[in-house]
Formats: sequence, C-alpha cells, structure tokens
Amino acid sequence: MKGRLKNNGISKNAVVDKNGKKVLPTNISASLITRDMYEIAGKTGNVYESVYLIAQRAKQIAVKTKEELTNKLNDFSSPIDNLEEVFENREQIEISKFYERLPKPTTLATEEFLEDKLAWKYPEENE
Repeated sequence: MKGRLKNNGISKNAVVDKNGKKVLPTNISASLITRDMYEIAGKTGNVYESVYLIAQRAKQIAVKTKEELTNKLNDFSSPIDNLEEVFENREQIEISKFYERLPKPTTLATEEFLEDKLAWKYPEENE
C-alpha cells in the first residue's frame, strides 16, 4: 500500500486536563475508515483473534470513559433537583457534549492495535 496517506485527515489536537495530563486522544478521526484485514490479521496471525483483542480493549476504554463521565456529572447532582436547575445547568450539558464528540471506543482500540500500542499475552497451558 504505497500510495496510502499517513494522516487520513486526522487532526493533531489532544485533550489535557488541568494538570496537563492527556485525558483521551482526539486526534483520531470519528468517521468510518476502511481497514486492511491483512494488516489486522498479520499482528496475531488470525483475524478473529485480532478482532477479539480490539473488542476487549474497546470495552476497557468504554468503562473508563463512562466512569470519568459519571464522576464529572455526579459533581452537579444534588439531593433536591427542581425543574429549573435541570434545564439551566450549562456546564453539565457541555461536559456531556464533549464526551459525545469523542471517538468511539472501537475506533480508539483499533488505532491502538494498528499502531502496536496494545500488549497481550496468552495464558499458559497446564498439562
């Protein structure tokens, strides 16, 4: 695949928190990209095994993202919510919109897999 573009229209922006720590990468395109199955299968020797590894990593990313979102939204919850508070909380809406715009966990996991950022090991067989 010699004529392939390197950046695929991906921006180089990154999201950091107050301490300058990278939260989640946003430099991955949110749109669908056709993937080379031979490249995916070549990392493990089996396409199904590669897809399984990507799926497991996607689950980890989704759980972590959900925990972060829940923790941030819990800061806004109060035991007594009235109707006006629910509609006027702009910060909560902005946080939710930010997480909605993030790339999907499967996209992030696939990029990590293709860039050799995932490590895995096989369980030892006991005889």
